[in-house]
Amino acid sequence: MARLNPQHIEAVIALINRGPFFEHLSMRVLELGPAHSLVEMEVGRKHLTPFGGLHGGAYAAVIDTAAYWSAYADLAEGVGLTTLDLRVDFLAPFQAGKIRVQGRCLRKGRTICLTEATAFDSENRQLAHGISKLMVLKKAQSIEDAVAFLGSAPLPPKFL
Repeated sequence: MARLNPQHIEAVIALINRGPFFEHLSMRVLELGPAHSLVEMEVGRKHLTPFGGLHGGAYAAVIDTAAYWSAYADLAEGVGLTTLDLRVDFLAPFQAGKIRVQGRCLRKGRTICLTEATAFDSENRQLAHGISKLMVLKKAQSIEDAVAFLGSAPLPPKFL
């Protein structure tokens, strides 16, 4: 496969960080690359349960995001993904501050990708871990669909 275009990755990160769900959850992608991603979420009151801890749904959302984007760089242009299955194990409570989630693509197949993501606090303590199965979609839910939905200018080519 051709070499990944750094300008494309930079533009994709800027684009997806403008997504409504990302903004709502105070979540942003920091890095995308072959078989990996890094996502950060600023945890505030809106993310907490009535008991004061980070809601499992917020953990699941940020883990799903990091797992999903870890597979992006290795896909052909015009190809998309959708989550088929997500399993999250909650390992430690968290109340406030930033969490970072490292996503990793374990296996990319023609129709299914297997990915994982682990959430850490600022002291590198593991907070949650998830495994995700993603379906590879030909001509659906591609980055071009995000460009259209968000009203963005066309992106630079994905590969050089």
